[in-house]
Order: sequence, then C-alpha cells, then structure tokens
Amino acid sequence: MLKEIKVIAFDADDTLWDCQGHFEEVMEQLYTELEPWTDRERAATELYATERKNMPLLGYGTKAFTLSVLETAMRVSGDTMPVERLRYLLERCYGLLQFPTTPLPEVLETLIALQQRQRRMVVFTKGELLDQENKLKRSGLAGFFDYVEITSDKTEREFSELCRKLGIKPGELLMVGNSLKSDVAPALAIGAWAVHIPFHVTWELEHAESFSHERLFSIEHFGELLEIL
Repeated sequence: MLKEIKVIAFDADDTLWDCQGHFEEVMEQLYTELEPWTDRERAATELYATERKNMPLLGYGTKAFTLSVLETAMRVSGDTMPVERLRYLLERCYGLLQFPTTPLPEVLETLIALQQRQRRMVVFTKGELLDQENKLKRSGLAGFFDYVEITSDKTEREFSELCRKLGIKPGELLMVGNSLKSDVAPALAIGAWAVHIPFHVTWELEHAESFSHERLFSIEHFGELLEIL
C-alpha cells in the first residue's frame, strides 16, 4: 500500500529540529522566578492554564508563549514581580525567535536519500508564520521541500485542505511527525498514512495516549523512515 504514497509531509518543530527543549528552558526559568510566591509544580500548572485559555485567541508559537509567560508571572506574583525580572523573562522569550534549528540526528542524511529517490516532500507545520519561516531558513533544510504549509492548527480540515492543494488523495499522503495529537490522529482520520517519531519531551498541551492503527508506523530514529519506504 505504501507504493501509493505520492507525498511525504514533515512536521517541523521537534521532528526536523529541537524546539520544545528551548521552550522548556524558559519555562524552568519562569518557575524559578516564581519560587518566592509558589512551588514549581503549581507554577507549571498555572502556565499551562494560561496557555490553554489564550490558545483560541493567540494560537501557537513564540509570541503566544511569551504573552502567556508574562501573564502567568504577573498573576501568580500578584503583580509584585520586579520589573527587571519581568524584563529578563521577556528577553529569554525573545531568544526563542533566534535559537539554532540544527537538524536532529539522521534528518539530513534521510532527506538526502529521499531526495535521491525523487520523493516529493513538503513541510506541514503549525505556528506563527514568520517564526516558522525563519526556523526553516536557519535549519538549511528548505531546499529539500517542494512546498511549505504553515497553518494556525492541524486538524482534519487542514489535512484535507493540504491534500486538495497538493492535488492528491488522502491515501497518497504520508505524514511524519512527533505529535500523536496534531500530526498522527488527524492524518489517519482523513485516510492518510502516518509515521510517529516520539521526541524526548512533549508540550503538555500536545500530550495524547498512544494507540495502534493499520496505517500508522512508530519509529525511534529518523533514519528508520527509509526502511518503511
């Protein structure tokens, strides 16, 4: 059945390069700054609650995360966190717009091999447009992809629209990503194939229970994608 695959779509963050690891560092710094007012566990709970509340309006990405960090800091501290500490958190968040998007192990070699096999490859990722575009540029991987789609969310609707734009049937698409919630489940729901590559850390709002499916492959190393194909 995999011979019918015409397009391989790749998630970007935490699939092609490390993203969440950098966010986790800023989150830990926030919890440290909030220690005079609360413990780290409650600080994490408060941040996730803020992100969940803001998501319908702000969506995903660094800018949304920055506003949620500052809002959480002010709320939990009762608006008493010194301005220099808030400024420090803001600077750390700004750094998330420039961190190195070095390809994860086996990514470059695998993309080269797939390109030599004349596989049609695209990037399908969610987040803030300019931020995601800049990450792809910094990664040096842009030349491998025939098409890039950056969307505010990845649900069945967005996956179906991607297939329409690419001129393929859902069964001709293979989605590769680290998130069961955003990359795998909606792809399978429309009839596409999926490859799940777990990352060592997952954003709290992307957690999902693992499951099996006849059109789902789970691998541990990016290079295993070549064996599947």
